[in-house]
Amino acid sequence: MAPRPRRPLVSGNWKMNLDHFAAIANVQRLVFRLQPADYRALDVSVHPPFTDLRSVQVLLGNDEPPLALGAQHCHFADAGAFTGEVSPSMLAKLGIAYVICGHSERRQLFGETDEGVAARAAAILRNRMVPIVCVGETAEERDAGATDARLAEQVEGSLAGLSADEVRTLVIAYEPVWAIGTGRSATPADAEAGAARIRSVLAERWGSEVARAVRIQYGGSVTPSNAASLLAQPDVDGALVGGASLDADAFADIVAAARGVYEAS
Repeated sequence: MAPRPRRPLVSGNWKMNLDHFAAIANVQRLVFRLQPADYRALDVSVHPPFTDLRSVQVLLGNDEPPLALGAQHCHFADAGAFTGEVSPSMLAKLGIAYVICGHSERRQLFGETDEGVAARAAAILRNRMVPIVCVGETAEERDAGATDARLAEQVEGSLAGLSADEVRTLVIAYEPVWAIGTGRSATPADAEAGAARIRSVLAERWGSEVARAVRIQYGGSVTPSNAASLLAQPDVDGALVGGASLDADAFADIVAAARGVYEAS
């Protein structure tokens, strides 16, 4: 079997859970569970709430172990009168590697638009971090047969203004909204179809070399029991894990499942 063309990334999005004491305990347990073979096979990131970031950064130290620290959101400006927001330059000073932008909850609950996501992605790149840009269709769009059109619209809108060189460095998370926090996971075929559609849009807009380079995660009710089948798909390069990442043992099991898939490929 041919080796994977892209290095996989498994990310844990804690959302608005775990204070900094619980964050320390969770990361300590996760570090204990993850093996050197996991880090050799793939990249792993955790995305705590803002109040936990400094505590987790200190705990992780100087990249030993090589567990990447991520954030869940940021503003598009480096500074300014934006009460309650956090700037990308502030995150960069904390050694953040990845920043999620455009998560479906941000889009649905806080009114984020593709235009805003594109501005955030550009700001994250400007501050030398990697955006994890989230796209995905709702249940209504899926039932109406509009999945392909919606994914094309979101990918093009959320990456508008970025050059081919910038796009090739980022991560896209395909997260069908109907499968997030519902316990209803997409099938492996669903995950592959969504990821393949995203890759085709990238090829059409930014070229085939860029499309081959971009890592596409699947996100939506990923668990230790379904991770291997979802991540075995050729266009799926990892997972954006929500609820299961709050349990260090469950998240470590997902990472181990991913490692098994990628070591076999």
